Order: sequence, then C-alpha cells, then structure tokens
Amino acid sequence: MTTLTPSGFLTVGASHLEYRMVGPSPEHAPVIVMLHEGLGSTGLWGDFPDKLQAATGAGVFAYSRAGYGASTPVKLPRSLDYMHVEALDVLPKLLDKIGFRRGLLLGHSDGASIAAIYAGSHQDHRVQALALIAPHFIVEDISVASIANIRNAYETTNLKGKLSRWHRDVDNAFYGWNGAWLDPEFRNWDISEYLAYIRVPIAILQGVDDQYGTLRQVEIAREECYCPVDVTVIPSAGHQPHREAPEATLDAISEFAKAVLHTGNGSQGRAA
Repeated sequence: MTTLTPSGFLTVGASHLEYRMVGPSPEHAPVIVMLHEGLGSTGLWGDFPDKLQAATGAGVFAYSRAGYGASTPVKLPRSLDYMHVEALDVLPKLLDKIGFRRGLLLGHSDGASIAAIYAGSHQDHRVQALALIAPHFIVEDISVASIANIRNAYETTNLKGKLSRWHRDVDNAFYGWNGAWLDPEFRNWDISEYLAYIRVPIAILQGVDDQYGTLRQVEIAREECYCPVDVTVIPSAGHQPHREAPEATLDAISEFAKAVLHTGNGSQGRAA
C-alpha cells in the first residue's frame, strides 16, 4: 500500500499515473474513486472532487489514466479493447496500491464504462456502488458522428490548445481516444453483457442534450441489470453534467453516495 499525499504519482505496471487525494485516506474512511472521460484527466475534474468530498465526508481519489494528463503516454494506436484492459488489468492493481478498503467507483463516459466492466467482472466486496455519468454500454450513431466532428474541430480550431492545458502530450490523449472510437471495428464494441453480473446499486446520470449518447444507454442498464438502478435525467445538461449542471449533479451523486456508504455531511472528512 502506498501512503497517499494530496497529489503525486503512482507506478502501476510500466506507467506513472498522476493522482489527487482529497480528504481522508482509504484507511480512515470510504473512498470515491473517480474515473475520467475519454478526453479527461485529474485536473479536468476541476473542483468537483473537492465539492464531492465536502458533501459526503468520504475520501475522493482521482487519477489520470495512462495517455492522459501528466501520466505516462501510451503507444498509438490504442487497442480497441483499451477500456477492458483498464478495467481488468490496471484498475485492480491501482485499487490495491492505494489501499482501497471500501467505497464506490464514480465514472464519466469512458470512465463509467470502465467502472461497469470492473464491477461486472470482479466480485469485489470493497466496491459498494457505482455512480455512472453519461455511460456507454454500446456504440451509437450519435457517438460516432460527434467524435468525427470533434476530430475536425481538433485539427481546424483552437480546441487542441485548450486541451493542452490538461494533457502533457495532448496528441497522445486525443488520438488515442478518437482513433479507437472512429475505427470501423469499434462499432461492434458492446459491454452490456457485464451489467447482469453487477451486484451493487448503480446511479446513472444522463444529460438530455448529450451529444455522445442517448437514453438508450439507460434503457440497456435497466434491461440488463439485476441490481438496483437509480436514474437521474438532467434536462439542462449535455455530456458534461458535472460542469454544465454542477449543483444538480453534485446533489444526486452525493445523496446516493451518502446512502450507500453511510457517511455524514463532511463529518468523516473533518475528523480524519
């Protein structure tokens, strides 16, 4: 187990992964482990981890996967099973590394898919729930169209410059994600089979105006899951509800987390 400072790097396999630890560490309280989106990083969560910690009293751990943020770059092109690799190989090692004892996985987009694969393939008693923001269980036409559009924007506008604030090797982050999703073979990607094996409560948050996915993703979860599925549809948000409707998103996630983790409103955070 690694002693966690407020920020730093962890070595998992051949990669050095940047992280933030907000609030009490895993030996003192339950921890919410945050898994970012396909263009995300530790820093791109902004102050959402801090607000989540204050609202729940749990520790909050966020990290940048390899290829993102200040973490070690990856070899391109990424394999099309990159989310499976993260869920089946990297995440188990990382949870052990930080001394994870109990808590929940909070994933956004790709991160939500990784959380679902992990929970559906590992009967890990430490994971008490999943909170999934804009998850993908299958590939939809709207996803591919929007990802093709953002590639054009990356190559013709100042988007690359904006993203470079959050990624040390911005091309590695962008093309690793974008190239996989736009590969014709990726249209067959489907992780719905894992949903039936998840044995903990799930909260799904979905923006009505999400340009990368529709409510079909929510329907799949309701069809396939045997565990409780709590759905919050956010009318004023697209693919980034924690940025576009932060109060509604924070309220939904924190209430769910407090219920499943039995934490108070910040009390454990102050005591640790």
